[in-house]
Amino acid sequence: MAVKIRLARKGRKKLAYYHIVVADSRSPRDGRYIEKIGKYNPLTNPATIELDFDKALGWLQNGAVPSDTCRAILSYKGILIKKHLLEGVKKGAFDDAEATKRFEEWMKKNEEKIDAKKSGLEKSKDDRLVEMLAAEKKINETRAAKLTKKQADLAAKAEAASKPAPVEETAPAAEAAETPLAEATEAPVATEEKPQE
Repeated sequence: MAVKIRLARKGRKKLAYYHIVVADSRSPRDGRYIEKIGKYNPLTNPATIELDFDKALGWLQNGAVPSDTCRAILSYKGILIKKHLLEGVKKGAFDDAEATKRFEEWMKKNEEKIDAKKSGLEKSKDDRLVEMLAAEKKINETRAAKLTKKQADLAAKAEAASKPAPVEETAPAAEAAETPLAEATEAPVATEEKPQE
């Protein structure tokens, strides 16, 4: 029986999270498993990983083969490096104290890297929020400028409409201009009368 460390999908559509399980390689993905050793939620940033370190290490030492994703998760949590260091102790490359020291140094670097990523995400989130607020403020200012210009134009139109219309004064002048022309055209007709004898 080939034993694998792999993911079993849980959750609903587009909101999946996973259980990290030890199962027979012939059983279905979400089917029967031997033991559940952790949880993995890729929807958070950074991904949330809860893992029983000792159980995972024990299964690896007993020959369980991790899937590609589980190998990355185990590496991220330091289980693969711990297994590697323990194999070095078995072969006599170094002693147990040296292995513990090297593992603690690696874990310290890894935690610093994770903390740097979290702080970078928070900072980028804050920076993005500041940029969004500045952009919104600029948009609001342009809208306010357009609104004041529109209100000033409407006030000018209303003021022009309240003044006496100059159209009324030009209309009588046009009528006066038309009457001399009419009289001038009628006058030659009147002079054509027969002279009195």
